[in-house]
Amino acid sequence: MDKLEIFKTIAAEVNRGDLVFPTSVDSSLRLQKALDDPDCHVDAAAKMIAADPLLSARTVALANSVAYNRSGNEVTNVRLAVNRLGFRTLKAMLASVIVRQLNSQVKDPALKAKAAQLWEHSAHVSSLAQVIARQVTKVDPETAIFAGIVHEVGGFYLISRAEEFPGLLDGEPATWIEYGERLIGRGIMRRLSIPESVMQAVEALWHGVCSFPPESLGDTLILANDIAPVLSPLHNSEGDKIARFSRRINFEFEDGNFQDVMSDSEEQIDSLTAALML
Repeated sequence: MDKLEIFKTIAAEVNRGDLVFPTSVDSSLRLQKALDDPDCHVDAAAKMIAADPLLSARTVALANSVAYNRSGNEVTNVRLAVNRLGFRTLKAMLASVIVRQLNSQVKDPALKAKAAQLWEHSAHVSSLAQVIARQVTKVDPETAIFAGIVHEVGGFYLISRAEEFPGLLDGEPATWIEYGERLIGRGIMRRLSIPESVMQAVEALWHGVCSFPPESLGDTLILANDIAPVLSPLHNSEGDKIARFSRRINFEFEDGNFQDVMSDSEEQIDSLTAALML
């Protein structure tokens, strides 16, 4: 079976609902469903998060990042962190946990390394997307963070299944980029109930057409992906890396110069990225 046939097989399973998820993902999905309940109170959310030590640590770290701690006053418990972040940001953070949990049962060292690089790439894209949304495109920054977190969810699922198909991720990524990413990515996003606006932004990234100056959520995601310092291991050959890093994206927009804005926001980007990398 060639790569395209394998991608089609996995995509068909996803679309039938035959998802192979670690049990930890099921638990996180139940928490996500609870947070979607409009009657869910801050105290109840904090109690659910506090039951998971790693989730607790990530929630407090995110609340203390420069992006969310404008006053400089650190929070030291989950309830205060939840109150500061709000449910929308909390759900984005939970999405980051779910995405990373997809590869929790991978044993092959090479695949584990790919999963780690893919998450590092996603964390950078998410942080950059928030700043670009807030400062440049003026779209909702929390939606931009979420889009950055989930834009490679199909790739994470692929890595989680790759041990079943030896050699699947070897060689050039053209088949994945052209066919597999869309076949599997769409199905996984639907199964995880990703909002339609975010799905459309990810679709725009797959097509790769960005307006300048950027305006939409899709433009925001494309630009963040293009300038992320860590590349997706599922996308780029060595030649692509050289080409990507040899260019420096810059443009003028209504409020100033893009590179100046990104330079002024460097501390915020680094802090948010570090919180997501926990």
